[in-house]
Order: sequence, then structure tokens, then C-alpha cells
Amino acid sequence: MNFNESLHKLVEAAIQEDVGPGDYSTLSCIPATQKGKAVLKIKEAGILAGLAIAEKIFKQLEPKSIFHPFKKDGDSMLPGENAFEIEASVHTILKGERLVLNCMQRMSGIATLTKTFTEKLAGYHTQLLDTRKTTPNFRLLEKEAVRIGGGINHRFGLYDMIMLKDNHIDYCGGIIQAINKAYAFSTQLPQPLKIEVETRSIEDVALVCEHAKGKIFRIMLDNFTPKEIATALAIINKQFETEASGGIHLENIVSYASTGVDYVSVGGLIHQAKSVDLSLKAVLL
Repeated sequence: MNFNESLHKLVEAAIQEDVGPGDYSTLSCIPATQKGKAVLKIKEAGILAGLAIAEKIFKQLEPKSIFHPFKKDGDSMLPGENAFEIEASVHTILKGERLVLNCMQRMSGIATLTKTFTEKLAGYHTQLLDTRKTTPNFRLLEKEAVRIGGGINHRFGLYDMIMLKDNHIDYCGGIIQAINKAYAFSTQLPQPLKIEVETRSIEDVALVCEHAKGKIFRIMLDNFTPKEIATALAIINKQFETEASGGIHLENIVSYASTGVDYVSVGGLIHQAKSVDLSLKAVLL
């Protein structure tokens, strides 16, 4: 399923959750034929995200609605600015209002935090990855917000990459056993999947480098200190991509980037982001 198909399903489910059998507040006092305009007002500084999603939501509710963007996704925003204007049935505007705001406020908060992280990495080789630590059924838009903020999306789910983490390794009986079984499994798939393996020690790194050539593409260095990462990178010697993960935040991310590791993954990009204050206000004709 592609992005637009997934988004259509997300919007459909979210509208059903919110509207149910009917928007009785609107039905009770607004004629069904009444047309209107509304403007998205920015009330807090940050990075705008979700503008294209807002347009798709309104168009899904009313294909003939007219969407006037004043900014684009990824733009800086300041209090007092307007992001877009929508012309549609008043019923459509009120039905879509909360969903549009929920999406844009959340996405803009994630994009804003992501941008703060990526600015810290400016000038370094290291790139920023997100994780699967997302809100159930909202991952599509949370990961899109990371991308808008300048980060890179890691795997989307459990199906588009094989990632051998600590529990897989422990249940399987060891790191090399897990790699060998995963590689054999992947080669039998119609489209083989890339394999990443989590390491928890320098000894793990040495084992992987000795036994996993040609089988995996990336080593995750989990909860390593920057000093330990430097040691691990010397052992890996560019044979595999490298990813640092665990305990990485704004105050220490530069120390990790300074090691030359290829990627840092930060779950907090999504689960620690604070929503940005936005509002949708009627324009009286």
C-alpha cells in the first residue's frame, strides 16, 4: 500500500472515530448548503508540517473544496502568520477541523524537534534516524513529520527490514545463530530483505565482523558510549554501515557524531515531541 492509499485509510478511520453517526453540533445549527472559509492561524514558532495532509483531508471530505496554501511543509513559522485558507461547505470545514489540527499540531511538533537535532549534526558525517516508537495507527504521519524536519526514516514496520535486536538474539541462542538463520530466511523471500543486527558489546562487534560478511548491511551499537563507539568503528573498519542507538539526546548527540558513526537513531524525535499551537478560525463573509 502506498502513502496516499494509507493516508486515505487513516483519514477515513479518524473521521469515523470523531464523527460517528453524525456531527450533531453542526447539523443542529448550520444549513447543509452553507459555504464558508477558514484560515489556519499559527500561534507558536517552529517548523510547519502537515500542510499537504490538511489539503488531502479536506479534499477527501469534499473534492471540490478550494485550498489556498500560504506556506509549505518544512517552512519556518512564527506566531501571527497564516498557513492556509480553506473554502468549502461549512459542514466540511467543521467536520475536518479537529482532525486537521490534531495532525498538523503533532506533525509540526515532531518536525520542529527533528530540525533542532539535525541542526546539531550540521557539518558532521552522521545522519539522524527515527524509530518505531510511534503512536499506534499514526506512524505514517509521525514519520512523515521526521522527514519534513530533516531526519531520515528508519524501517517503517516489522516487514520492510530484518532487524535482529537483543530479544531475537537471546531467544535464538546467540548473535551468529540469529544472523545465519535470518540470512537463510531472507534469501528465500521473493525480494530479500536487508539485515541489521544489534550489538551490546565490543565482543559482539568482533564476532559480527568475523562471521557476518555478506549477510548483514548494518551494525547497531546499542547503548555504547562515544568512546566505545570509536573502538567499535575501528574494528568494523567500514565493512558495514553503523548506527548508534540508546540514550542519545540533544545534549550529547554531538559527542556521538564526533566519532564518525554513520547514523544515530533517536526515539525521542517522536515520543518526546511537544505539539505546536495552531488554530482554525472562521472567516466571516
